[in-house]
Amino acid sequence: MEASVLIDSFADFARDNNIDRPTMIRILEDVFRTMIRKKYETDDNFDIVINVDNGDLEIWRFREIVDDNSEDIWDHDKISLSEATQIEPDFEIGEEVAEEIKLEHFGRRAVMTARQTLIQKIKDLEKDILFEKYKDLVGEIIHSEVYQILSREVLLIDAEGNELTIPKSEQIPKDRYRKGDSIRAIVHRAEMVNGNPKIILSRTSPTFLERLFEAEVPEVYDGLITIKNVVREPGERAKVAVESYDDRIDPVGACVGMKGSRIHSIVRELQNENIDVINFTDNLELYLARSLSPAKITSMNISEDRDRVAVYLKPDQVSLAIGKGGQNIKLASKLVGMEIDVFRELDEFSEEDVDLDEFTDELEDWIIDELKRVGLDTAKSILKLGAEDLIRRTDLEEETVHEVIQVLSREFE
Repeated sequence: MEASVLIDSFADFARDNNIDRPTMIRILEDVFRTMIRKKYETDDNFDIVINVDNGDLEIWRFREIVDDNSEDIWDHDKISLSEATQIEPDFEIGEEVAEEIKLEHFGRRAVMTARQTLIQKIKDLEKDILFEKYKDLVGEIIHSEVYQILSREVLLIDAEGNELTIPKSEQIPKDRYRKGDSIRAIVHRAEMVNGNPKIILSRTSPTFLERLFEAEVPEVYDGLITIKNVVREPGERAKVAVESYDDRIDPVGACVGMKGSRIHSIVRELQNENIDVINFTDNLELYLARSLSPAKITSMNISEDRDRVAVYLKPDQVSLAIGKGGQNIKLASKLVGMEIDVFRELDEFSEEDVDLDEFTDELEDWIIDELKRVGLDTAKSILKLGAEDLIRRTDLEEETVHEVIQVLSREFE
């Protein structure tokens, strides 16, 4: 194999991947110096001249001429006078011989080894380029195409054919993929695993939602509106705290858009995730009240350590504050960075009763729906009826009815 073939093939790859000229030459020189060391044990007295433009390679060996009987004759950088005169008849002792070493002098096996080494270095370089590219893109949205769906992850390819992955834990639960689908996700992290780059994407990260707002809301992209915090239950609900330093801009209105035009596209991208956009404020009590939206707080008591707060609401607001499956209160706690305890506030004239929707974290939705179907929508109305009538009036099994009564009774203990 000619040197020009080796150099040209590498140069083409290097140019396609925007590898700078000094790096190209350094890699090629490393390969040829390795080949020299294998044959001559050292490369100290060798010069390599590479022209990547036309594929030329020159390898020069430099040795000092010594007398045939000199003790230094066996040194790697010495040559006997008799051997030097065979190269050029008028050489004399003390002069330096510059001898060009052709690639074929190394033998076919050495050249093939050099070729394999160069191929491996190209592969290593490709891995380094891919890793560095995506390391710089962490937290940014990219588009990629699904090409294989596995049980624990979905494999994707980018526009350049590089393999990416989105694990099950980074997928929105409602996501359904088919081969060839184009998806948007953020680069979650880039890591080297056994010398190979692994690029992991995410659609569940709060940063993904933040980037979607930047893409859909020009004021966020331009920095006129700042996203202070994002918390999510992927595919279910999210809360986004926003702030504007320009009093003329309504940050919530700008993010939602006219008739929800801006936020609708984000909601669709996130599989109909319910997004609450709230105004950020340094006033902690006001921020807490906004975080529990749509519930309206009557009063609150913040602990001295400011790590816990007790909020008091009217009975009909408690279920709104807690939310389906406790999502609303869980996200509000994350948003403000405090544990939130919810209490019902009763006046002296009201008879204590609890709306059935407030038990969504203890009773399954289908049980609550069945009770409502027969006109039972509060805890006391069910307890007053009793187990026997409940079994008769509903399609619930006896065991389920007793469980319902037990859960509701605990509420009034």
